[in-house]
Amino acid sequence: MTDDRPRVDITKAEDEVTRSQLLRRAAAGAIVLVYGGFGAKTAVAGAPNFRGKELKGTLKILQWSHFVPAYDGWFDNQYTKRWGQANDTDIIVDHVNQADLPARVAAEAAAGKGHDLVALLAPAPQYEDRVIDHKEIVQEVRHKRGKMADVCYRSAYNPKTKKFHGFPDFYAPDPVDYRTDLWGQVGLKPDTWDHVLKAAPKLRQMGHPVGIGMSNEIDSNMAMMALMMCFGSFIQSSKARVTLNSKATREALTFGRDLFRKGMSNEIFAWTAASNNQGMLAGRLSLALNAISIPRSAESTNPDLAKTIGLLPIPKGPHGRLGLEHVMHTYMIWKFASNKKMAVKFLVELEIKYRGAFEASKFYNFPSFPASVQNIPVRLGRDPHPPAGKYKILQTISQKYTKNVGYPGYSNAAIGEIFDTFLIPQMFAEVAQGKRTPDDAARDYQRRIGTVFEKWRKRGKI
Repeated sequence: MTDDRPRVDITKAEDEVTRSQLLRRAAAGAIVLVYGGFGAKTAVAGAPNFRGKELKGTLKILQWSHFVPAYDGWFDNQYTKRWGQANDTDIIVDHVNQADLPARVAAEAAAGKGHDLVALLAPAPQYEDRVIDHKEIVQEVRHKRGKMADVCYRSAYNPKTKKFHGFPDFYAPDPVDYRTDLWGQVGLKPDTWDHVLKAAPKLRQMGHPVGIGMSNEIDSNMAMMALMMCFGSFIQSSKARVTLNSKATREALTFGRDLFRKGMSNEIFAWTAASNNQGMLAGRLSLALNAISIPRSAESTNPDLAKTIGLLPIPKGPHGRLGLEHVMHTYMIWKFASNKKMAVKFLVELEIKYRGAFEASKFYNFPSFPASVQNIPVRLGRDPHPPAGKYKILQTISQKYTKNVGYPGYSNAAIGEIFDTFLIPQMFAEVAQGKRTPDDAARDYQRRIGTVFEKWRKRGKI
């Protein structure tokens, strides 16, 4: 994933108008205002001039700057503008880089004021007491579109309190992005973790190391948790009991250490969410675990490179092939939101007709309710970029190999805190760097994670 890409240019005349003109045009819903500064931007998709008719209000949304920039262009300039006009509502969308979102959301929760809707790239059940029960939204969409995808249901529902602590509008399947030309020279495919380990030394010797992070960022979280699951290692059981201290965890940690020593570089310990994208797009990395932002970026900047980037499901391990969603884009409506009613309506209607979002995101956004986009396999197969049918594998990945963070349990408050504090990639990094043995790490992190679980259990959330 990456935020290292140009922002959408909304209007060429933006620098040529005065502040008063901007305000008048914004009030009339004529333009979208964009502000730079550390990747943040604000889009005002206001209602048109209703000749004195009183507006129903303003809906304020805080969310990321999408890894596929075309999506923000569609969301800001088309969808929210049309929706605001149809519902007599001014919509203000504040975009920030994904790495800054958790702190912004935490600040609003602490202050008890801010946006009506906030969205994170992973569930945040630790905010359950600060948000509404999103059950009404789920039920309304379910009535019109059928069952919610299980990975989304288990990411948003708390079986202990019987509440939905958020509403995921989409998730992103997490394939392996790999250089088919480089792997062809080695004579292997990264379809098993054993193959990845065997190929890694040769690939690094060729100047193209494997790129899987062990850092305090979202991609490292997803990659290390998925690797664990392929070895039969899980943070918790289906009953929310900590199960980290296991033989399978030790095997996964040993594998991670061996893979680093044989085929990766020290950069993985300081990676940001942009690093694997940048490494692949620069032609240096041979493999990364990421969503499709890597090939999509390459298609626009380096089509020849894009042709060599293949997609596969998570490699198979001793316990099978179990992966995680790369993003579980989860909206939350604060209890202190000033426009809860319109926030609920907005999310229901966004999800019910999700085809525009799916296509504007270039297949990054898989709907949480699969029936909200008809004929997904056909749409994937029609993608014009070579090789033909490249993106069809996403359907298989989404249906067979995508589990929720916290699997085989639910994404509960303890899992949310563990995710936000990056305990799992820290554990892998300590072992890979020789600071701990796999035995020591499994025991110590069992204790640390157990403390987190006990805290939330006492609060009645798990």
